[in-house]
Amino acid sequence: MAKFSLNAEPCVTWLKKAANGSSKLLMNLHLRIRKTCFVGIFLGVALPSFGSAADTASELAAKLRAKESGSMFVRIRMEIGSGGKQTLQIQIKSRVSDAGGDMVYQILFPKERKGESVLLHRSGHKFSGTLFTLPNNLKSIGSAEMKQSLFGSDLSYEDIIDSPFAWSQQTIIGTEDMDGTPCQILESKPGKGHTSSYSSVKSWVDSRRLVPLRIEKYDSSGKVVRRINTTRVLLEGGDSLPVDLKVYGPGGSVTPITGSRLKRGVNYADTEFTTEGLKQLNPSPGSGSSE
Repeated sequence: MAKFSLNAEPCVTWLKKAANGSSKLLMNLHLRIRKTCFVGIFLGVALPSFGSAADTASELAAKLRAKESGSMFVRIRMEIGSGGKQTLQIQIKSRVSDAGGDMVYQILFPKERKGESVLLHRSGHKFSGTLFTLPNNLKSIGSAEMKQSLFGSDLSYEDIIDSPFAWSQQTIIGTEDMDGTPCQILESKPGKGHTSSYSSVKSWVDSRRLVPLRIEKYDSSGKVVRRINTTRVLLEGGDSLPVDLKVYGPGGSVTPITGSRLKRGVNYADTEFTTEGLKQLNPSPGSGSSE
């Protein structure tokens, strides 16, 4: 019988090479994974976040409400009128909390309307306001007038001073992509004890940036009365804020709104939010701005 001899040295050498190759392969794979994660974080790509539960409807509404809180100064350009359009330049002063809020809208341009102003006040779920027109006319805005138009635009006083995110009934009713951005659809209802001209409001919320990309407001028959689309989002102080909007009114008209200046954390004197302060076109006091 022929003898069969096995030389162990070539086998050992092959095994060493295989092991060394596997080690390099695993190391390269590890480096690629680390590099991909780093690039994803650097570019702001939403990488999987294990163990993080989705917000409930009330939690999502509370986060959106928190973004509306505080004091702010904003300059906007608003186009009104479907025929011969008029462009208004407006400055906005606001201070908002869960307990209440004050807002002042003042026209800076055109010259013939400069100084026309609106003061809106919220205390809990009760609203009031004052309209000032030149030369020295003051008109009270009661709860029955809250549905009236702001400066002839497709926004009402109620749209400005009342927040559906503060309403008692909040429900996430689905998800939908808005221009490629995944959104949760938050439905808000006013509940008992809260007077509103709307029976419900649906908001398509970009949950990552906490920005409503679309808001639809419905009457009691379920018809869309007003739609507000966000067309530009500004990153200010690490926070994403809607600055350009298109407001679609019940008659098919559209009011484009363009933000041009924004300041947060402004220290306002109480007199800014009085009828006397309404007559004064004071520039914003305060702190850092974003153009």
